[in-house]
Amino acid sequence: MTQETVRLTVAQAVVRFLSQQWTERDGERQKLFAGCFGIFGHGNVAGIGQALLQGELGDDSPGHDQHLPYVLARNEQAMVHTAVGYARQKDRLQTWACSASVGPGSTNMLTGAALATINRIPVLLLPAGTFATRVSGPVLQELEQPYAADVTVNDAFRPLSAFFDRVNRPEQLPSALLAAMRVLTDPAATGAVTIALPQDVQAEAFDWPVELFAERVWRIARPVPEAVDIADAAALIRAAARPFIVAGGGVHYSGAEAALRALCEQTGIPVGETQAGKGSLPHAHPQLMGAVGSTGTTASNALATEADVVIGIGTRWSDFTTASRTAFQDKGVRFVNINVARFDAGKQAGLPVVADAREALTALEAALDGYAVEPAYRARQATLWRAWDEQVEVAYHPPGEVTDALAKGLLTQAEVLGVVNEQTDPRDVVLCAAGSMPGDLHKLWRVRDRKAYHVEYGYSCMGYEVPASIGIRLADPTRDVFAMVGDGGYLMMPTELVTAVQERVKVVVVLVQNHGFHSIGSLSESLGSQRFGTKYRYRDGTTGRLEGDRLPIDLAANARSLGAHVIEVHSRAELEQAVKEAKAAPADGGPVVIHVETDPTVYAPDSNAWWDVPVSAVSELESTQAAYAAYQVQKADQRPLVAPVETPPLAD
Repeated sequence: MTQETVRLTVAQAVVRFLSQQWTERDGERQKLFAGCFGIFGHGNVAGIGQALLQGELGDDSPGHDQHLPYVLARNEQAMVHTAVGYARQKDRLQTWACSASVGPGSTNMLTGAALATINRIPVLLLPAGTFATRVSGPVLQELEQPYAADVTVNDAFRPLSAFFDRVNRPEQLPSALLAAMRVLTDPAATGAVTIALPQDVQAEAFDWPVELFAERVWRIARPVPEAVDIADAAALIRAAARPFIVAGGGVHYSGAEAALRALCEQTGIPVGETQAGKGSLPHAHPQLMGAVGSTGTTASNALATEADVVIGIGTRWSDFTTASRTAFQDKGVRFVNINVARFDAGKQAGLPVVADAREALTALEAALDGYAVEPAYRARQATLWRAWDEQVEVAYHPPGEVTDALAKGLLTQAEVLGVVNEQTDPRDVVLCAAGSMPGDLHKLWRVRDRKAYHVEYGYSCMGYEVPASIGIRLADPTRDVFAMVGDGGYLMMPTELVTAVQERVKVVVVLVQNHGFHSIGSLSESLGSQRFGTKYRYRDGTTGRLEGDRLPIDLAANARSLGAHVIEVHSRAELEQAVKEAKAAPADGGPVVIHVETDPTVYAPDSNAWWDVPVSAVSELESTQAAYAAYQVQKADQRPLVAPVETPPLAD
C-alpha cells in the first residue's frame, strides 16, 4: 500500500508540524506554539521566512490552520526572552519558536538559550546554519576549524540547550522534531530546545508522510509520589519541632498553590519563598514568612536558621536560596526534597520525593493528618512576620528624616516599589531580572495573585525585562504588566519597545534612573572596591579616572524616540498619578514608560543573610582589608549540607 505524502520544503514542513502540536494537562488543551518570533536575514529568509509567509497566506478555514503567527523582533536575544516570559506566564504549557539568520543572528540567541535552560522554561530555537552540502563557503559565518570541518558557530548551543540537533538531511527532520517536542513538554527536562537548520536544507523539497502533520497532543504528566517516600517524609516531619517549607517555582508550574495552602493551614508549618516560588501563598497568609535566603526577609531567615526539618517543594536550591549554604544552621537539620526532577530532589543529601508538586502535597497532607506544630511555634511566626512587615511599611513610606535628606526630585528605590505595589491591581504582574531591584522585590513586594510576580533570577539577565514583559502581556492580555528596570538594564535592551509599539502591546516600564549600576555599586562597596567603575561619569581630565561629572543621558527622550508614551515624574505624588495614568491607558495603545530618579545609596531593609562573593585576600587598600576580615567571619558559617539522612521507620 502506497503511503500518502505531501511535497514541502524542510522549512514548510517545520512550520506545518509546529502548528499542529498541542499540550494537555488536567483535561485542558492548548496549542503548544503561539507563534514564531524572528528576524530574517541570510540563511532563513528563503527558508523559514518563506514558509511562514506561505502559511500566513494559506487557508485559515477550520481544520486548515497550518500556519504560525509571526512577530518581527528587533534583537534575537530579546525575542528568546519574550518567548520565555510568555511560556513562564503560561505555566510552561505554551511557548514560541524563534528563527534567526545565519551566523551572528543565530548566536545572538545564545544568552536567551542559557536563560531558558537554567530556568527550565521551554522555548524552541531555529538557528540558521551554513550549507550542509558545503558546495558554497560558510558565507557570513566564517568559522573554519582546521581540526573539524563540520563545526559551526551553532555548536555553541549544545551546552546551553536541553536538547540539540542539526538537520543535515530532510530524512532527519521527523525524529528531530519529535524529540524536540518530547523535551519541550517534559516538566523535569525542559529548557531551550535547538534545531539547527542549514540554509540549503531549509529550502530543499521532500515528500513527507501526511501523518507527520496530523494533530498531535502531548500530555503533561503529573508523576505521583511513591507511597513509601511520602510515609518517610511524613515520619520525618512528625518528629520535627521546627519544620520549615521552602516553596520554589515548581509550586507555580504544577498549580499546587491550593494544595500548599491546605497543608500549611492543617499543620501550621511556615513557608519561605524562592524568587521563582514567590506568590505560592498570598500576602498576609499566617504561614507566609516571605522571601528566604540572601534576599529574604528577617522572618523567613530566622526560621530557616532554626529549622530542624526543611521541606523543599519545587526548588533547585540555588545559592541565593541557601544564602551560600549559611541559611540552615541547626546541627541536625534534615531535608525533604519534593521535585519532579530527580536531579534536584537529590540535593542537600535530602530525602527525595520525586513527584509532581501538587500530587505530592496532596499525599503529604493526608499522611500528616492530625499533626500540627506547637502553638508557641505559630506564635513565633506571627511575631517575626509582624516585625518584618513593619519594616516594609517604613520602606514603602519613608519617614521625613529619609526623604528630607534626598536631593529634590529623588525617591528611594523601595519607595518606588511601594508606590507601584499599592497603586496596581492584585492581578497586575511585576517583572524584573537584574540589579538590586530583584532582591528588593523579593523582600518587599506583596503578592496577591499566583501569577502576579515574575522575576528572572536564575540567570539574572540584564535586558530581560522589556522583551519579557511583552511575552507576559501576550500570554494574558487581561493583566497589566509593570516591568521594573534600572538604567543599566534598560540600556542593555530597550529596542523591544519598538516591537511593543508595532504589535500595540500595552506594557508599563518603570525606568529607575540612578546614573549607574546600583546593585554592583553597592556590592563593590561592600567588598572594599569603592564602587569602582559602576557610575555613569565622564573621565576626569586630571586624574584619568571615571570620576568626572555625570553623563548627560536622557533615557526618557530615548524611550520617546522609540515610540513609547513617556511620563516623567519628580515626586511621590507624581509617581502615584503616573501609575494611575498608565493603568488607564488603552489596552492597544502600546508601551508606557514611567521615568523616575532615585538615590542609589538609600537601601531597603537588610535580610540578615549572606551571599558568598570572594574578597581579595591581599590588598593595599584599607577598604578591601576590612572587607576581607568581615568575609572570613561570614565564611565560618558555611556548611556543606551533606550529612547523611537516617531513613525513619515507616509509620504504622
